[in-house]
Amino acid sequence: MALHTAVFLLFVVSLVGCGEGLCPGEVDGPCKGNLYIEPIGSDAVVSYEQLKQMLASGDVQLFDVREPDEFVEGAIPSATNIPLSELEQAFTLTPDQFTELYGVFMPGKNDPNFVLHCQRGRRSLNALEIIQRLGYSRARHYAGGYGEWVQREAQ
Repeated sequence: MALHTAVFLLFVVSLVGCGEGLCPGEVDGPCKGNLYIEPIGSDAVVSYEQLKQMLASGDVQLFDVREPDEFVEGAIPSATNIPLSELEQAFTLTPDQFTELYGVFMPGKNDPNFVLHCQRGRRSLNALEIIQRLGYSRARHYAGGYGEWVQREAQ
């Protein structure tokens, strides 16, 4: 029964498609038929408002998983750049090695204010999956990413 339900849902999602404009999480621009599905009601997702509050209180370790050239062009204040391609290796370092390499303390495995982000949410969702496999069970990601941040900050 579960397999039939999953196949049916996949079929329905395929029929619905992305519509016009950018898909949530789409990295390369306009929708090209790929569909990104954000887990609904997930505690692992941080909203723009939540992130603003965390930054204002200084109660967040924010990691930007975009490439260094993207990070240099603009970043959310206090974010530390660890590209997605380096993420798994970075979080298997010792805490001292991590601090030496990235200039910030390594989050603890149970730290609730450990947040990942990218440009639009796709890479940070991948990063979240990697981090959770490494045991960081309370890590979260800012699904709106830097793209939403810039847009909302301009208002």
